[in-house]
Parts: sequence; C-alpha cells; structure tokens
Amino acid sequence: MLVQLLFLKGKSILQFNDYRALGFTTLQNGLIAYYPRLNISDAELLLIIQLEAFNQRGESFPSNEKIAANTNLSVTDVGNLIQRLIDRNYLTIEQTTDDQDKIGNKYSLNKLYDALDQYIDQNILIKDDKKDKTVAVTNNLGNNPLNYLSRKVEVEFGRYLSPIEREEIAQWLSVDHYDPEIIELALREAVLSQAYSLKYIDRVLLNWQRHNLKTPEEVERFLKRNR
Repeated sequence: MLVQLLFLKGKSILQFNDYRALGFTTLQNGLIAYYPRLNISDAELLLIIQLEAFNQRGESFPSNEKIAANTNLSVTDVGNLIQRLIDRNYLTIEQTTDDQDKIGNKYSLNKLYDALDQYIDQNILIKDDKKDKTVAVTNNLGNNPLNYLSRKVEVEFGRYLSPIEREEIAQWLSVDHYDPEIIELALREAVLSQAYSLKYIDRVLLNWQRHNLKTPEEVERFLKRNR
C-alpha cells in the first residue's frame, strides 16, 4: 500500500488517514490504569505495547532489532527489558509448531494478564449505589459491561479473546444494544450446549430478539417454557 506524503517546509507529514491505514493495537484499559501497581516501569510498558502490536499483526516473536526500531530504546535496552519481564514471570517464551511441523517460538503475556486480573480482583473496589456498599469491580456487571463480559467469556471458553472477538462483544452492547445480563444468559446457553464460540452466542441473541425478548426475566421465562 502506498502512503501518501505531504511535504511542508521540507518535512514529510503523514495525514491522519494514512496512520489509520497502518492499523490499530488493542490494549486492556486495566493494564494502562494499573501497570504501576504491578511494578511495571514506563519502559517495560512500552515494550509490552510493542509486543502486543507485533502479535496482533501476526508476528509473535519479533527480534530485538525490530522492537528497538519502533522505539527510542537500543537493542541492548530491549533485551534487558525482556529479561526483566521474564524474571518476574510476566513474559514467557513458548514453543510453537506450524502446519509443516516446523518448530518456532512466541512471546506470551498471559502471565501478565493473570497477574493483572488477580490484582483487580483483590484490590479494586467500586461503590454499588443500589446496595450502598463497595464491591469488587470484576464482580459488577454495571460498572464496565465490556470488561466484565469479556472476562466472563474468557473464563468459560478457557482462553483469551482476540481483539476481533472483543470488538464483537462491544458491538453487541453499543450497536445492537443488548442488555448485558441477556448476553450473559446467552453465554450460559452456549456453555450448556458446549458451543464455545461467539457465533453461537450471536445466533442465540438474534433468536431472542426475533421473539421480542427484551429483559432477562422474559428470557428466563422463554427458556423455562422451551426446556
């Protein structure tokens, strides 16, 4: 893809739409908000962002040179940061095998996100106005439905969601305007049917929509009649 350049006063400037053509990187808001609580430095966060960006573009084991080229860090700095994250069990190197049985490596940040989830579960509280008390943020569907539902799906599916899957859940909330509790009920139906895919959940939601079911109570009554 050719990138159109504008030249102004001898300098090349990329237009905003040109930057958009380079794509986007999805990063958990929880990581941005609480990385200092995990004793992650700004430089380490920058490295994590780069690893996520490469991984979401399909390159799961970028070289230190490639990472350094995207930052103000030296190759040595990148190597040291990677080792620090590995030493603290936030980053692991896993072995992979492709379709031709070729063995390779990939970086995994799963341990980091496990630590982040544990920190949020144990430390982050919000005010529940209905019950006049504080409750754990991850146990509250109304506080952040997208994060709650994404985590719920990940637990039930036994794997992390891709950025595309997370975007699909976001569209259920913002575009289709499904009640978060109804989405959770649809997830329950998928698990009961051992159908661990968002496509199945989407079909369930569409079916309930065709039956004009708008509240969790209506869905529960519908399910009870059709068991």
